[in-house]
Amino acid sequence: MTHSPAAHEAAAASAPGRVYYGGRRFRPVGVEPADGAATPVGEYHQDGDLVWAEFSGADIRAGRLVGTCRPDGVIDAVYCLVTAAGGTAAGAFVGTPSTLADGRVRLTEQWRRLDGSSGVSHIEEIVE
Repeated sequence: MTHSPAAHEAAAASAPGRVYYGGRRFRPVGVEPADGAATPVGEYHQDGDLVWAEFSGADIRAGRLVGTCRPDGVIDAVYCLVTAAGGTAAGAFVGTPSTLADGRVRLTEQWRRLDGSSGVSHIEEIVE
């Protein structure tokens, strides 16, 4: 049975430390495209513990992620993307949430690509 996003958000809000990702938008921290293009933005969705997102902008033509959300808000996911130049990348990450002073969510993502490269990235919620 699929519940409405509002029902999931209400349930998540009532559980201490829970993060509901549905309807949230995130962008990388400290990434400014050199050519003036828009910073990549991800649109997140959630249904129960299932989390998915679409992202694009700057040198990312299209990207997708899908994964699960643990009770503490940590996301375990895989992703794939196509760059503006036509290249591809894919991998997995673990995203650990924290709450910023203004109430927005920040994810610290520890990632590893299929090509063996790895690193840490930070994305922050966009509130407009």
